[in-house]
Amino acid sequence: MNSPATEVVRLLTVRAETLAVAESLTGGLVAAEITAVPGASKAFRGSVTAYATELKHELLGVDATLLAERGAVDPQVAAQMAAGVRKALGATWGIATTGVAGPDEQDGKPVGTVHVAIDGPTSAFSGGGKVASLRLNGDRAEIRMESVRSVLALLLQELAGEQTGNERAQDTERNGGF
Repeated sequence: MNSPATEVVRLLTVRAETLAVAESLTGGLVAAEITAVPGASKAFRGSVTAYATELKHELLGVDATLLAERGAVDPQVAAQMAAGVRKALGATWGIATTGVAGPDEQDGKPVGTVHVAIDGPTSAFSGGGKVASLRLNGDRAEIRMESVRSVLALLLQELAGEQTGNERAQDTERNGGF
């Protein structure tokens, strides 16, 4: 069985599509996972690690009012990060991670609060992408690695579902209206 990153690269390459990554709590781990796959350069455009909150606005175009009102750990922030990196790096798909890995809470959100998002070219994304809101357990390293696995799984589900023409919703998914 291929790793999720290997399968993402394979599907994107077959489809002649590309990927851009926006990361916060994962600090480059998603990009590292993807670029560890031989041939990743055929599909991977690049990444932005916007760890500081203001960089989410300045580099990825996340709404400054949203950041001021809700903080960086928010499902809509994740969605805007994915859309922003997709646009900024000219990719077919954008994925993003934001959350609290610990050891302390952030913006009033407890450790383990994570939002992962994807933004893509299909009509399913006309509402502004797809977000999975997670509550992860474990230490800092475990939360960060599970965030990587979760965002790749969300993208893989979309790519595989789209390949069969079946657009499925995920139980953990929450779209809009926060």
